[in-house]
Amino acid sequence: MPTIALVAHDAKKDDLVDWVGRHLALLRDRPIVATGTTGQRVLDRYPELSIVRLKSGPLGGDQQLGALIATGDLGALIFFVDPLTPMPHDVDVKALMRLAILYDLPMALNAATADRLLAPRN
Repeated sequence: MPTIALVAHDAKKDDLVDWVGRHLALLRDRPIVATGTTGQRVLDRYPELSIVRLKSGPLGGDQQLGALIATGDLGALIFFVDPLTPMPHDVDVKALMRLAILYDLPMALNAATADRLLAPRN
């Protein structure tokens, strides 16, 4: 089962935690990696999940996820982006998204698309 990555900007962390709760049954047995703060917030609410926490996004976590994409070790990226908040680490975010696009990794930037990524295939 491919590893899924979870990332959320500050203003979207609660939305991502709620989204995980709606999909807990599908995520419970799946390998998950997350950037530091996002991963901790998810684990605080759902301690039964097994999440490998990387560094916080601006402290290198986005780069760590990029490396996992480049080595083929991720199956999907769920990245709840807040388009209305300035991002001091904008270059890291753009690099992460560029790698996801370059390596044709399924990527969701909002809840509606993330729902589709986890939907059973017909």
